Amino acid sequence: MQEKIIILDFGSQTTQLIGRRVRELDTYCEIVPYNKFPKGDESIKGVILSGSPFSVYDESAFKVDLSEIRGKYPILGICYGAQFMAYTNDGKVEPAGTREYGRAHLTSFCKDNVLFKGVKENTQVWMSHGDTITAIPSNFKKIASTDKVEIAAYQIEGESVWGVQFHPEVFHSEDGTQILKNFVGDVCGCKQDWSPASFIESTVAELKAQLGDDKVVLGLSGGVDSSVAAVLLNRAIGKNLTCIFVDHGMLRKNEFKNVMHDYECLGLNVIGVDASAKFFAELESVSEPERKRKIIGKGFIDVFDEEAHKIKDVKWLAQGTIYPDCIESLSITGTVIKSHHNVGGLPEKMHLKLCEPLRLLFKDEVRRVGRELGMPEHLITRHPFPGPGLAVRILGDITPEKVRILQDADDIFIQGLRDWGLYDQVWQAGVILLPVQSVGVMGDERTYERAVALRAVTSTDAMTADWSHLPYEFLGKVSNDIINKVKGVNRVTYDISSKPPATIEWE
Repeated sequence: MQEKIIILDFGSQTTQLIGRRVRELDTYCEIVPYNKFPKGDESIKGVILSGSPFSVYDESAFKVDLSEIRGKYPILGICYGAQFMAYTNDGKVEPAGTREYGRAHLTSFCKDNVLFKGVKENTQVWMSHGDTITAIPSNFKKIASTDKVEIAAYQIEGESVWGVQFHPEVFHSEDGTQILKNFVGDVCGCKQDWSPASFIESTVAELKAQLGDDKVVLGLSGGVDSSVAAVLLNRAIGKNLTCIFVDHGMLRKNEFKNVMHDYECLGLNVIGVDASAKFFAELESVSEPERKRKIIGKGFIDVFDEEAHKIKDVKWLAQGTIYPDCIESLSITGTVIKSHHNVGGLPEKMHLKLCEPLRLLFKDEVRRVGRELGMPEHLITRHPFPGPGLAVRILGDITPEKVRILQDADDIFIQGLRDWGLYDQVWQAGVILLPVQSVGVMGDERTYERAVALRAVTSTDAMTADWSHLPYEFLGKVSNDIINKVKGVNRVTYDISSKPPATIEWE
C-alpha cells in the first residue's frame, strides 16, 4: 500500500506547490477539498492544511471539524491552516495593520523542535496574509517569531500538531523544503521511497487489473502528457490501445507530420485525422476566447467520436489529464479559471469509462516518468502547448491566413530557441498574433501590417510563471528574422508579464 500525505485544500493559490514540494521529497501526496478527508484510508501518514483566500472569521470562510483527524495523524497547518486551528481553539486571529506580504526572517525559533531541525538562524521565509495570530491557547507553544509576527509558528503541547504563518512551500522560504522534510520524514515517518520507477510499476499493474482485455482509445495531442499516457498504456495493454491524433488546423508548422512519425517510432497504434477544414468553417468570425475554446473542444469531441466508432468494442477512453488540469479547471472556491481541453465532454458523449493514468502527477513528474519509460528527449522536453493550439494565440477571429502567419513566426522563434541553446531553459514559448496593425518601412515603401508578441516564461508547474530574461541579441535576431521572412508582419514585441497577474496564454 502506497503511504501518503493528505493535503486539505482551503483554496490557496499555493496549495499545488505544497503538493509539489512533498512529492519532491519522494513522498506521495494527494490534494483533496478541505471537507473531503478520505476516512478509513490506512495509508495516510499525515495531514497538511493549506492556506486560503478567506479570513477565519469571514462568514464564507471554509470551516471543517478536525476532531476526527487531530490525535490520529500528525498535522501541519500553513497560513490559514495555522490560523484556523488557533482560532477554533479559542486563540485570537486579528487583521494585521497592513497585509504582511513578502520576505521575512525568523528572528528566533526553537532549535530543538523537530520541525526546525537543520534550519539555519535568521532563515528567510515568505509571508502572505492579511490576518495574524495575536494570542494562542494555553496548551499551544510559540516556537518561532519574526520582527513583525510574534507568533510565526506554534506547536500544540503533547501533540504532533504544528502551525506556521509563513509559506514553507514557496521558493523564497529558504529552508521551507527542510521544514516540510522534517514533518514528512521525522514526524510522519514516511519512507520517502516514491519514484518514477515505482509509479510505473504500480500504475502498469493497476491498468492491467482495471482494463483486462478491454479495448481503449486515447486522443493524442503531440504534448508530453498524452504521449506519456499512451506509452504507459501501451506497456500495460499493447495492441488493445488505439490512439487518435486530430489535426484541427491550428497546430504548429509541420507538427502533424513530425508527431505522427514520432508516435510510429514509439510503436504506438495511431490513426491521424486532418480535420482542419471543419474547424476553420466552425470558427469563422468567432473572436471571443472562451467560445473559441468551446468550439474547438466540441469539434475535437465530434471528430474523435466519429473515428472511435470505427473501432469495434471500445470500452474505455484514456486521457493525458494531469493534476493541474483537475485542480485549475474547478478550483476549491468553485471558480472556473478557464475551460480545459481534456477534462470533460468525451466520456459522456461516447458512453465510455474514463482512464486517466497521469491524473495525480504534476508536469515535471510526467517528464520523469517519460524518461524512465525510455521515451526520446525531444518529446519529453517539448514545451506545453494549449489544446486549442494557435487559436488562443490569435487574438480575434481565426482565418487560414492568420494561422499561416503565426505558424511561420512561431517556427522561427522556437527554432531560434533551439539553435541558441535556450529551449530547455524556457518552460513555454510561443508567438501571439495581435489584432492590431502598425506602420513600418520596408525598402522605400510604407507598410501597414501586423504586430506579433513573443511570449516565453520560466515555471515549474504553470501555476506561477515569470517572463524569461532572454538575451537581447537573441530577441533582436528573432525580430529581424520574423519581419524579413514572414509576409504580413512588420513589428515584433516581447511580453514581460508574469503569472499572476497575467496568464501564460493571452486567451
